[in-house]
Parts: sequence; structure tokens; C-alpha cells
Amino acid sequence: MVKKPNYNQERRDRDRIKAAKKAEKQSAKVEKTERAKAGEINEVKAPEAK
Repeated sequence: MVKKPNYNQERRDRDRIKAAKKAEKQSAKVEKTERAKAGEINEVKAPEAK
């Protein structure tokens, strides 16, 4: 017998994964900002014109 799909559970799983990715991106962004404020990131220089 085929198992009935649990759409609500599948939706919760997708939302949980999406929220985890979003939180990871946000924490990386905050970390990058903190490092920039501390002066650890070197600014990218524009190529010199000849």
C-alpha cells in the first residue's frame, strides 16, 4: 500500500532549511561587517590606467 504524502511536514522541512540558509547568510554578512570595521579586510583597488 502506498503511503499518503504529508504535505504539511514537507512544507515545514522546506521552510526550516530555507530559514537555516538565511540565518547563515545573515551571520556571514554581520561577520564581514565586523571585520571591515576592525580594518581586517583590504579594500579592492581599481586597476591602474596606463
